[in-house]
Order: sequence, then C-alpha cells, then structure tokens
Amino acid sequence: MAKKATKLKSKAQVYVPQTKEDAAADIRKVGDLVRKLTRAQADMNDKIAAITQQYQPEFELIQEQIDLLQEGVQGYCEAHRDELTNGGKVKSANLITGEVSWRQNPPSVRVTNAEAVIEMLKRMSLYKFVRTKEEVNKDAILNEPDEVRGIAGITIVSGVEQFVIIPFEQEIA
Repeated sequence: MAKKATKLKSKAQVYVPQTKEDAAADIRKVGDLVRKLTRAQADMNDKIAAITQQYQPEFELIQEQIDLLQEGVQGYCEAHRDELTNGGKVKSANLITGEVSWRQNPPSVRVTNAEAVIEMLKRMSLYKFVRTKEEVNKDAILNEPDEVRGIAGITIVSGVEQFVIIPFEQEIA
C-alpha cells in the first residue's frame, strides 16, 4: 500500500503593502520593472536581428544550392517518370537516398470580388452556392435583457471587475 503524504502544502503568502505610501512605491516599482522588461525584449530583438543578418548570406547561398538540386532532380524524374512509376501504377519512387512522389492537389475554389459573385449567384437563383450564417445577436440581447431572461443557454454576465495598475509614463515627443 502506498504511504500517505505527511506534508500539507498551502499557497505561499502574497505580499501586500501596508500603507498608501507603500502601494504608491510599489506602483513605481511595477513601472520600473515593466520598462526594464521592455528594454530587455528590445535588446534581445536587436541581438536576434544581428544574428539573422549575419547568417542571411549563408542561408541564401544554401537555399540557392537546394533550389538548383531540386530543379535538377525534378527534371530527371519528369523525364523518367514512366520508368520510375512503373508506367503510372505507383505515385512515388524510392531512389535509395530518398523518395520522390507526384501528388495531385485536391480541387479548390478561388473567389475574387466575393460580393459581386454572391450578387450574381443570387440573380441566377443559385442560392445553394450562397451560405447564410445565423448567429445569436449578443448586442440586441444586451440592449433588451428582460426579453430573454429565463431562456436556457443565455446568461448575461455583468459586474465583472478588473484591477489595473497603470504606472505614469512620460512620452517623448
């Protein structure tokens, strides 16, 4: 049988300022820490940008080599497709160091100027190709909450309060 836990764990005590002056000092500290965090993030992003820039030429050179090899392998495979796919009976070919395959993308629909297309479909009575979305009008419910009171599935949430600390900041113009 497993041994029962002998320790009881409780949540650590939260720090609470004891005076208005302590609270004001803590708000200042929050502002200081937020600015310190922002500076650290900016410093990190500067370093990431420098590293990315340093490696960019190497990345481009490698990508050019990959593109050249891919085009060459595709050219070979297209020229020998019947042989590689056993006359089209299989969709891929194993070339020992890797596999090549031909895949047909599923059909897709591309719509440009959707409003004009919808209007044309409606004029041609092709309503089955126009989707009408139904959803609950939450704004109307908030405007007239008494009319929906008691309806299962509708709850009006009010009185939720948030506590926000906004340290004073001076913007540089």
